[in-house]
Amino acid sequence: MRLPQLFKSNKTPTLGLDISSSAVKLLELSQSGVNYRVECYGVEPLPPNAVVEKTITDVDAVGECIRRVVKRAGARSKFAAAAVPSSAVITKVIALPANLSNDDIGEQIEAEAGQHIPYALEEVNLDYEVLGPTEDNPDTVDVLIAASRSENVDVRVAAIQAGGLTPRIIDVESYSLENAYSLVAHQTPDEGVNRTIAIVDVGATMTTLNILHNRKIIYTRDQVFGGKQLTEEIQRRYGLSFEEAGMAKRQGGLPDNYVPEVLDPFKEAMAQQVSRSLQLFFSSSDYNSVDHIILAGGSASIPGVDEMIYEKVGTATSIANPFANMSMASRVKAQALANDAPALMIACGLALRSFD
Repeated sequence: MRLPQLFKSNKTPTLGLDISSSAVKLLELSQSGVNYRVECYGVEPLPPNAVVEKTITDVDAVGECIRRVVKRAGARSKFAAAAVPSSAVITKVIALPANLSNDDIGEQIEAEAGQHIPYALEEVNLDYEVLGPTEDNPDTVDVLIAASRSENVDVRVAAIQAGGLTPRIIDVESYSLENAYSLVAHQTPDEGVNRTIAIVDVGATMTTLNILHNRKIIYTRDQVFGGKQLTEEIQRRYGLSFEEAGMAKRQGGLPDNYVPEVLDPFKEAMAQQVSRSLQLFFSSSDYNSVDHIILAGGSASIPGVDEMIYEKVGTATSIANPFANMSMASRVKAQALANDAPALMIACGLALRSFD
């Protein structure tokens, strides 16, 4: 099965649908010239264990969540783009003769794929994108191959269909973030050109470090750490249910000792996690520094966490806001969108696929 493909798209409006471990996040954009507008968005919590460490374990529950978020957001499009985790995808850049047609490239890749992918071809979804001329050889082009086991794609297709939508694109989370980076590049030195930028996505259960160099993804790694740990500590400390603890975390109203005894230690742990993730990157590469850190994910909205990471790591840190230069439809609440902005980076990168 080659559809939905990992990279193909067309310009009919497509909903960006980020299925994370804790929520389904939906975003619909429109475009006028070079400007984007937020038509609608929504964040709908998932029931516990419907998605475990980015693996969908309950298709029906995820489908029902998608149906709810589509209705509450008032989304009009019935087409969706979702993404598989980067850890579930094998990528490889190969050089092919520059004079090959698209059909010839496809045939060549299928013929060579067995050398690069440790699975039988009938077990994977495979796609490719021509990146451009090879740097030191004008007679060849670099081609990115991406492959994921079909079960990773199929379960997302099934959940989207269960939610009443038509899956158009299955992308890769790291490439979705790379796509969304264009909207936050102004927050970074030289807009990322010839610079090394870290995007740290701190979700509910997983923290993903993505490194871009010259605006292209060169490294991604997941670590088990996320905002759920803060929710569980609130639950334990104050005798609340998990749902009540999550609500209190977002809306406030906790006792005076919450900030010094619970929130500040979590922020310190988050800064430590970012530092550790960067050290792992440095130890496995030729890099020994990054020029800027962008914080994404739900935990990026915690006040002051960017300053704490700057103090810990010594690198300028900012909070992702891909909507800073966008207009909004009248039904979109600006303050709510600003609060959710860091958690919508992947959804934003997916929604941008409408305009490829």
